[in-house]
Amino acid sequence: MTHVKPEGLALQESIALSQLPKMRYGAFRTVVEQHGSAAAAFRAIGTSKETAEALRSALEVITLADAAGATILIQREPEYPEPLLDLSDPPCFLYALGDRSLTGRRRIGIVGTRHSSTSGDRIAYQMAELLVRAGAVVVSGMAFGIDAAAHRGALDAGGGTIAVLGGGVDMPYPPTHAALHARIAKEGLVLSEAPMGSRPTKGAFPKRNRIIAALSETLIVVEAGHRSGALITSRLALELGRNVAAVPGPIDSPRHVGSNRLLFEGASFISSVADVLSIAGIDTGDPREPSAVALVNPDDDPAHATILEAVRAGASDIEDLARSTKMAPRDFASALSTLEVAGRLVLTPTGAVALSNPG
Repeated sequence: MTHVKPEGLALQESIALSQLPKMRYGAFRTVVEQHGSAAAAFRAIGTSKETAEALRSALEVITLADAAGATILIQREPEYPEPLLDLSDPPCFLYALGDRSLTGRRRIGIVGTRHSSTSGDRIAYQMAELLVRAGAVVVSGMAFGIDAAAHRGALDAGGGTIAVLGGGVDMPYPPTHAALHARIAKEGLVLSEAPMGSRPTKGAFPKRNRIIAALSETLIVVEAGHRSGALITSRLALELGRNVAAVPGPIDSPRHVGSNRLLFEGASFISSVADVLSIAGIDTGDPREPSAVALVNPDDDPAHATILEAVRAGASDIEDLARSTKMAPRDFASALSTLEVAGRLVLTPTGAVALSNPG
């Protein structure tokens, strides 16, 4: 067997515990609690034949993680996110890429449909911006739509976002989010319990969703259809005693069927972007006070001028405005947020847009 330095042996033994036959989730948790640590449990319960094979497997896990620059967080060890222990089946260990200290800060989940509207993306982006500027961390799943918009809003506000993946932490999914994945790994944190180098398999996303639900002190649903994975996440969050809030939408919109249902069942009602601060229990004084984004002069940015000119030319809702400006979604959402906070545009929950001062 490859020689392992003493300081790495406990990690190898801890991972090896999860590789023993029938040692999954509940059983792992039970023996770790009985023996005080995963390494101690491994030394106490494994037979000689089982331990040798498990140690070889654990060394492969460590080698792959080291090659990708990932850290392995073992259940009940100091860096393992304690909120995950609220789950009946917490991951035995997690892979982490990025700033692990983010799990110790206030965490707000933002989730929603992959088939989001321009308005939904804008709302998710603005909420994430506001939360990060208030000192919180935004948690999501790096999927298309609402997830991606939330991550980008958090990153553009200075970092503070955690992406939980269904595949390996080193495998961007969807693949077209490779640049977003790289940015989160550099400026935020990527987490997964899936093996390194693995693509999401059937059942991976519900497992991923339970981690998002447990990590989130408050979970916000922006847009969710009838069968959206965001509904699975929200129901898990409710079972764990987390606060769940939702953004309302038109009753005939397929994108809002699930989120409207959550509101009917008692989720907190979000009537404005600023509501996320009070719902998350963040006290920053008057949320209506101009934020850092309002300190930018909208007239100094060509993107702002493009949007304002399009509104003057007749664009009256977010969808029409996005089509007429032909801007990249990220740039469009950021510019729209700046113009709204700066008081140049008025945006309504239905997606209508107008100049604050038409004259």
